[in-house]
Amino acid sequence: MQYNVHTAKSQLSKLIEAALAGEEVVISKGSKPVVRLTAIPQGNFRLGTLKDKIRTSPDFLDPMSEDELASWE
Repeated sequence: MQYNVHTAKSQLSKLIEAALAGEEVVISKGSKPVVRLTAIPQGNFRLGTLKDKIRTSPDFLDPMSEDELASWE
């Protein structure tokens, strides 16, 4: 589905629903397509899933020694 900017502004809710339903929604200026409206994939993201699985050394936040710093240059 392709819409001009004026129509997209007046029908934004409808276009969002169409994009969420998987339809391709393109907004154009004049006859030139400039924007594609797409849904953001909804994942199963959960905070804390890596808790206790990633470890750092106790001095992780300490400043690097001159030798360590030089190895990064």
